[in-house]
This record gives sequence, C-alpha cells and structure tokens, in this order.
Amino acid sequence: MSNQNLFAALRAAFPTDLDSVAIETDTGLHYTWRDLERGTAMLANLLAGLDLPPASRVAVQVEKSVEALMLYLATLRAGHVFLPLNTAYQKAEIEYFVGNAEPAVVVCTPKNFGWVSKIAFSSGTKNVFTLGDDRAGSLLERAAHCSDQHVPVQRSEDDLAAILYTSGTTGRSKGAMLTHGNLLSNAQVLKDYWGWQPGDVLIHALPIFHVHGLFVASHGALLNGSKMIWLAKFDPKTVIENMPRATVFMGVPTLYVRMLAEPSLDQDAVKNMRLFISGSAPLLIETFNEWRERTGHTILERYGMSETAMLTSNPYRGGERRGGTVGFPLPGVGLRVRDEQGNEVPTGEIGGIEVKGPNVFKGYWRMPEKTKEEFTADGWFKTGDVGKIDTSGYVTIVGRSKDLIISGGYNVYPAEIEGYINEMPGVAESAVVGVPHPDFGEVGVAVVIPKPGAQIEGDKIVGTLKQQLANFKIPKKCYVVDQLPRNQMGKVQKNLLREQYKGEFLAR
Repeated sequence: MSNQNLFAALRAAFPTDLDSVAIETDTGLHYTWRDLERGTAMLANLLAGLDLPPASRVAVQVEKSVEALMLYLATLRAGHVFLPLNTAYQKAEIEYFVGNAEPAVVVCTPKNFGWVSKIAFSSGTKNVFTLGDDRAGSLLERAAHCSDQHVPVQRSEDDLAAILYTSGTTGRSKGAMLTHGNLLSNAQVLKDYWGWQPGDVLIHALPIFHVHGLFVASHGALLNGSKMIWLAKFDPKTVIENMPRATVFMGVPTLYVRMLAEPSLDQDAVKNMRLFISGSAPLLIETFNEWRERTGHTILERYGMSETAMLTSNPYRGGERRGGTVGFPLPGVGLRVRDEQGNEVPTGEIGGIEVKGPNVFKGYWRMPEKTKEEFTADGWFKTGDVGKIDTSGYVTIVGRSKDLIISGGYNVYPAEIEGYINEMPGVAESAVVGVPHPDFGEVGVAVVIPKPGAQIEGDKIVGTLKQQLANFKIPKKCYVVDQLPRNQMGKVQKNLLREQYKGEFLAR
C-alpha cells in the first residue's frame, strides 16, 4: 500500500538537484532542497525519540521562519498532527487551545517560554520547546543531535494532518480537523488550476499559522519544486523589489492596497510576474481595477476557509477573472446555494453556500454535536457564508450568515450596502454591522474610513444611500473613523464593531 502521508508527496516533488536553492530569506540565508530534507528528518527523529502516542498534537506558536516551516513538515513526516497558533493569541486563548487539543508537544518563542510552559505543563503536556526566528531555541539544539535520515511514517489519506482553530467570532474557537487527503487533493488541484510551471518562483509574504500561508502558498511551491523568496513580514517595498526575480505572489487585499501606495509599483516592476492571487478577505473592486490599470495584471480572486482549504477560484486561463466574484467551484468541489428551508435558490438569488469534496474537513475536534449541526443530512458542509451564483456560474460571496441583519423582519446583507458606500467619492472602505434596536429588533450601522485628505460626513452618506436603496436597508447611523479593526489576515473584525456600537439605540 502506498504511503498517503502528505510529506511523502511533497518530498517526491523536490527537484533532482537537491543542492539548488529551495528558500531564500530576507536576511540573506539560502536553504537548499537538501537542507529541507535533512532538517525535516532531524526534527522528525526528535519527535520520534519522545515516544509520543500515535497522531499526537504538536502545538506551535512561533514567529515565521524557515525552521518553523520545517517543523510543520517534520510533524507530517513523523505521522503527528500539526496545530499552528496565531502569534497574536494571549494567555487566555492559549489556555483554551492547549486545554482543548491536549498537545503532547508545545513549541513557543523563547521570550514566551515562562508563561506558555506553565500553561502546557499544568495541562499535562510533557514536552515544551522553544524556537526563535533567529534559529535559536531548545528545539534546534535538541534536533542537532538527531540523525538526518528518516523514513516518512505510513499514513492513510483519512488520517489527521492538522487541526486549525477557526477565529471564533461567534462563541469559542472550533478546531477544524484536516486530513492528509484533504490537503494533498487541494494542493494537486491548485497546481493544475493555477498553471504552476517549471521555473516558477513564489514570493512568500504571508504568516504561516493560517491556511493561506501554510497550505496554499507553501504546498503550492513545494509540490511544484519551486523556489520561495521568504519574507518574515510583509513590506510593500521589499515585495516590489523582489518581483523581477519571481513569478507568483499570494496576498490578502490589504497587501495589494499597500503596494498600490508605492510609486515603485509599475508595469516594469511586474514584467516577470505570472500570477497575483488574492484571498482571505473581500477585494474591493476599486483595488481590483486600480491594480489592473497600474500593472497590466488582473488579480485572481479565490475563496476558501479553514475547514475546506480552497473551494473556488477565478480562472487562470480560458476565462475572464471577474472582480467582485470568487470565480467557479474548483474541479472536484460541489457548491450549491440553498435557502433556510433547505431548497436550492434560483440562479442569481442569495442563499447559504454549501460545499462537498475531497478537500472538506473531517469535522470539529471533540465537538461531534457541532460537526453534525454543520453538515446537511446528505453530507454537504454549511459554510456559514452567504452568496449567489450567476448565469455564467461565477460565485459571489455576499457576507457571513452571522453578519446578516434582520431589521423589522427584512433580511439586510451588509456587503450590498458596503458596495454602494465604497463607490462614493472620498470613501476608502466601509463596514456595515447590525446592532440591537428597540423597534426593529436590529438595524444597520455603517463605519467608514475616508481616503487620505478627503472630508466625508456620515449624514451625507446616509442621505445618498436613501436615494439608492430600499428604506429598510439604510443604516440608521454612519460613523467616520480612521481605521477598522482587523485580524492578522486583513479581515475586518465585525464582532468588535458590533460590540463597540451595540448600545447606540438601547439607551434611548
């Protein structure tokens, strides 16, 4: 029986010349494919030497580094389950994740060892290591004594490879269980769909505690035997400087906005680039259009989530990349839109998005009831996203079902209203959230960021909307602010806005 371990498939794709450069960092370090092979073997042997139960969880909260990527690959190689944790998480969050996942191994940054090890040891974790972004820490010190030969542990496609905790904007975070088969099937589909080719070089400027940076970007380059230009943090100037030596870039919308603010971004800077991909948050049509005008390249938008990896994508070739849409379901992915009664909605109508495919996760870690709730009787996963499919088959995401505002019995979709506000002169971006109201149950509140130097007034925005939309959709208030709260992937944190403005209409 062939080994379905995801690492074995990635390793098989390494180029024949193992001494060619696999990863080049922004600090001037060069890692060859042989370095990846040996480094992951030594780390896998370190894990093997700890005598862990099969499929133990390895929880990791460290800064981005090539060694951190090697630790992920080594965890797969050793047959264990990788648990990446956002570097922004604080004590209470880490207590919850460690208590819930019960990892056998915890790896943290040297500076956090004091408080993280206390949490880990009190939860029964026996092994705590440190790993710094400067190659310091006890993990590498211990691994240095291990053999650099290792045979990947036998795994089936249904065995767990990773647990990703969802951001938990409603209630406590849930651990999405992804298998070797989930991740490999998705990486293989994307390799073909996005036209990965010999000689491709990826600029990797994303964090690696999230689907986008850890799976989509890293797997893409590794499965293609492609070099990565590895940036610890996103810096627009540095990315643009590296474009002449690269062909592929993946980013969240905020990164594109920040690059557009750089005078050095022009057609000459991107002439060697093949593909720009955007995801993890909605890309404003204005950014989409401005990027095309400035660079001659059309950004490819796609859609995925922690529970499913990638689900849809605009076409790389043989079709139009449409701004404001996330393209078509990927090969092998089923996608349907249904109403609250479970009936498929007519083309162009809005409903809940449900998906099915080899990329869809096994369920939520230790939450059988929640898992059951999130799947339909016929086995489709309810994404919690609201959207529509047009007559050409393009999928458009309208928002999250939890963002839906039900005002006086009418459904209001924030993304629709944001679309109108974002087109108004002087508006850089907006967010619309629902807050409690004594008469209507819930009403919309708009929070708007002006463009640099622009003077905008909330009342005037509301007045303009009244000429464009049905009255029940109009936000009752509009606030002009300097910035919107975002998570590290650039998504606007609407839960924080709802919390901030929830008392606006109740006191009266």
